[in-house]
Amino acid sequence: MLAREQASYEHPLPSREYVLAKLAEQAVPLPFDEICRLLDVDEREREPFLRRLGAMARDGQLMQDRRNNWLIPDKANLITGKVQGHPDGYGFLIPEDGGEDIYLSAKEMEKVLHGDRAIVRVTGTDRKGRPEGKIVEVTERANTRIVGRVYCEHGVWFVVAENQRISQDILLAQDRKAKQQESKLKSGQVVVVEIIEQPSKHAQAIGKVVEVLGNYADPGMEIEIALRKHELPFEFSGAALQQTRKLPDAVRKTDWKSRKDLTALPLVTIDGETARDFDDAVYCERQGKGYRLVVAIADVSHYVTADSVLDQEAYERGNSVYFPRRVIPMLPEKLSNGLCSLNPEVERLSMVCDMSISATGEIKRYRFYSAVMFSQARLTYTEVAAALYEGNKDTRRKLAKVLPHLEDLDALFRVMLKARTKRGAIDFDTPETIMVFDDHGKILRIEPYERNDAHRLIEECMLAANVCASEFLRDHEQAVLYRTHPEPKEEKVAKLRDFLATFGLQLGGGDTPHAKDYAKLLEKLDGRPDKLLLQTVMLRSLQQAIYSPDNVGHFGLAYESYAHFTSPIRRYPDLLVHRAIKAVLAGGKYAPGNWDEIGMHCSATERRADEATRDVENWLKCYYMQDRVGEIFSGSISSVVPFGIFVALDDVFVEGLVHVSELGRDYFTFDETNHQMIGERTGVRYRLADRIRVQLVRVDMNSNKIDFRLAPAEPSSVIPAKAGIQRRSANKNTGSSPARG
Repeated sequence: MLAREQASYEHPLPSREYVLAKLAEQAVPLPFDEICRLLDVDEREREPFLRRLGAMARDGQLMQDRRNNWLIPDKANLITGKVQGHPDGYGFLIPEDGGEDIYLSAKEMEKVLHGDRAIVRVTGTDRKGRPEGKIVEVTERANTRIVGRVYCEHGVWFVVAENQRISQDILLAQDRKAKQQESKLKSGQVVVVEIIEQPSKHAQAIGKVVEVLGNYADPGMEIEIALRKHELPFEFSGAALQQTRKLPDAVRKTDWKSRKDLTALPLVTIDGETARDFDDAVYCERQGKGYRLVVAIADVSHYVTADSVLDQEAYERGNSVYFPRRVIPMLPEKLSNGLCSLNPEVERLSMVCDMSISATGEIKRYRFYSAVMFSQARLTYTEVAAALYEGNKDTRRKLAKVLPHLEDLDALFRVMLKARTKRGAIDFDTPETIMVFDDHGKILRIEPYERNDAHRLIEECMLAANVCASEFLRDHEQAVLYRTHPEPKEEKVAKLRDFLATFGLQLGGGDTPHAKDYAKLLEKLDGRPDKLLLQTVMLRSLQQAIYSPDNVGHFGLAYESYAHFTSPIRRYPDLLVHRAIKAVLAGGKYAPGNWDEIGMHCSATERRADEATRDVENWLKCYYMQDRVGEIFSGSISSVVPFGIFVALDDVFVEGLVHVSELGRDYFTFDETNHQMIGERTGVRYRLADRIRVQLVRVDMNSNKIDFRLAPAEPSSVIPAKAGIQRRSANKNTGSSPARG
């Protein structure tokens, strides 16, 4: 600890651990002066030491009482954590120490907003037996601006937050300037309100309108709302744009220095039809009994240098966000679609992973180097599939120049598929959907988007390059962010085993199954009518992949080491991997800061993007369905919850709820273990993946919810389970594989 402090400060401060240990020894709250004397903090260290105590308070490690004495919350029977609101008004404190959630009544929630950090004292238990708490202090406010709809009732203007976890209305300030603004507002408009007074036990939150976005049903409004609701950075600063303008429009001769000339190598890009940011290009040739695979990746790090304004904004965004019809890029367009993008028939700077792969799919050798490349063609998955797998003569003639290399690439792909199977990687069957819009931005329909072998071919190439990047950095002891996928938790595996046992199935591997055990079980499901059910439950037993400097491997892909290298235009972790590789090649080390914090940030921005795109897709689906109330649809039960069943429709790829009160004249019991609802009197069972017919009864555009009821005039609308299709929305709306890179 002392060494860490000496590395950070000229005059080392007492570490957090030491402060906590000393305060724990004293066992009483202490004033600041006394803590300084206790820890030998001299006069020149007092100000930074006070900042340290403040940081510890923000993290919930310390707090101050009403006399400004410092104490450890645990010693005062206090719990620190993050407030999580519920649309019905109540909420929970999620403890930072991972303990049991603390229930907060609607009255307590009047003092805070969703996302705030607070200190709570447990006062008892609620009627459901959960620990119930009272807010002692709000330590950090999470909301400064909120997007919502403005309304006026009895002359009082207020804003209802779009985020339903914020159930409190925000009153608009009543000064003269605010009243002038109110005269221009229209009830129901979407606005951004800045909170000027946070809620307390005595008063509601008060805010002022800082932006009027428009009417709720305006084209593109769902994206504007999502951007602000999830606090996604969507405008580049003047400084970032100025730095971008200083960059050249093309590769300069001075950029060729120390780079390998690959301009004669027939590299090509293969992406979806609507893609505009091309991160990767590939080339393959036979090499003896094996293959040479070249994966060239856009050299973003050459233009976006560490700690520059562009770098800081890329870090803040963390990744590009792909909405239907709109992309929020991680980098300005001049870079993302221009200078960095591997566009056809122009010179581009690249970082190359050059691999020698055996006839059995084993990577025997690889090397990394910087290069200048020249993409010979911008190909799409559709035309590559037409040329390689459908034998389309016109397409084969069109691609004649690069076709031999594509055929070598396909031969390598077949070899790598066998190696993937031998390795035991999990391959869930999850087809995707794509939204089709008219010229006015209105959604016309939702279509299935089937991945073909051209998608999988590119995916295998990217996986190979990512594995090489990971191993290269690990072997050179260079810290980096790995893409990690931890093993499933024991309790999840135990529940999965209990569920599988009811079907006469077993998951191998004992208490700690490997990916290969999951893959073998998936093979056994082929042809079974209940495959969708079983696959869904298996998928839900797995953990979420994250970015972390701790290399715990990638469970799903069955890799001991894995990192993201292939998409630096749209993912910040990839940019860090490029810088780390360059540092190693130059004989040095790359240290951007605290790798743990960077990993947590990048994982959080990834989740933020997922939540924002999900919101937009849900809104669009509601808009699409609002004129179809009364229609009857067939579908599959996609989820079973205590309050009902969610049903995914077959032909329109939309999901909605059948509330438990709509399941029939019976008392239904939720069986979590077996993912089903059972009627106590009738014995009627509604189980995950069962086929069902429902009628659309309500579309709520305010809450983005769709409600069904069982289709009328049928004794039971449950159809025997059969092999259905699990669908989810496309990752980029370009057809590119979510696993790519």
